[in-house]
Amino acid sequence: MKARAFDYIRPATVAEALAAFAEAEGDASYIAGGQSLIPALALRLQAPARLIDIGHIAALRGIAVEDGWLRLGALTRHVEAHDHPLIAVHAPLLALAAPYVAHPAIRNRGTLGGSVALADPASEFPAMMLAMAAEIEIVGAEGTRRVPADAFFQDLYQTALEPGELLAALHIPVARPEQRCAFDEIARRRGDYALVGCGIRLTMPRDRVEEAHIAFLAVGPTPMRAPAAEAALIGARLDAEAIRRAQAALARDLDPPEDGEVPPAMRLHLARVLLGRLLGRLQDQIAEAA
Repeated sequence: MKARAFDYIRPATVAEALAAFAEAEGDASYIAGGQSLIPALALRLQAPARLIDIGHIAALRGIAVEDGWLRLGALTRHVEAHDHPLIAVHAPLLALAAPYVAHPAIRNRGTLGGSVALADPASEFPAMMLAMAAEIEIVGAEGTRRVPADAFFQDLYQTALEPGELLAALHIPVARPEQRCAFDEIARRRGDYALVGCGIRLTMPRDRVEEAHIAFLAVGPTPMRAPAAEAALIGARLDAEAIRRAQAALARDLDPPEDGEVPPAMRLHLARVLLGRLLGRLQDQIAEAA
């Protein structure tokens, strides 16, 4: 199967991109890395009359620290999340998740903005936006706004992006010395979509958990926070009992859907196993640092 015929436009600015979308009266799609859109076009799952290539817009590039936030332009490549020094220092959870994303050929082309905008619930980067309390910068005809990750992901492949709007950048609070993070996932093979994945960021200024962010992928229609598990950790020492309480609390956080691949009960069990594994890893790090 081949994609339907379409107009191709390569704007140089965000304003030109927005205007090109408006001119198409909504029958258009933005493309950057194209790692998700190109297969969808080939299968005619999407068939826009106009394709707007935003991959050459300078304003959508760049990695910089600004006022306590790490700003990642939407065109930041997956591979940069893997090896860029500013990301390694200021958003270490993102760097930990990056090696699990697909394969090198895809990481070399795929963009962070594209991954987050697509909001695939089985993808690593959208879930890490939740775990890092990121904010998503959106630009449209009426101006620019920033949306917290908790409010950005709304339903299966549905986000706070309105038709014609562009995801311009991701803003991540810079990591602090008292924060610890961990990531892992369970998949049949490295590079396959995960059966379950989890990223954790704990804030521990002393010997107790002051703040917890736990986000899962592949367990629901969106990337999922685990507020009950987080609450089980806050105020506690990270010991075996606290870990057990957090694992038990996942039953209140996660309700994996039937998907014909893995039974919901098995996916929830794997989430508990993975959470225990990651919290145990952090417990060992704390013990080694003491």
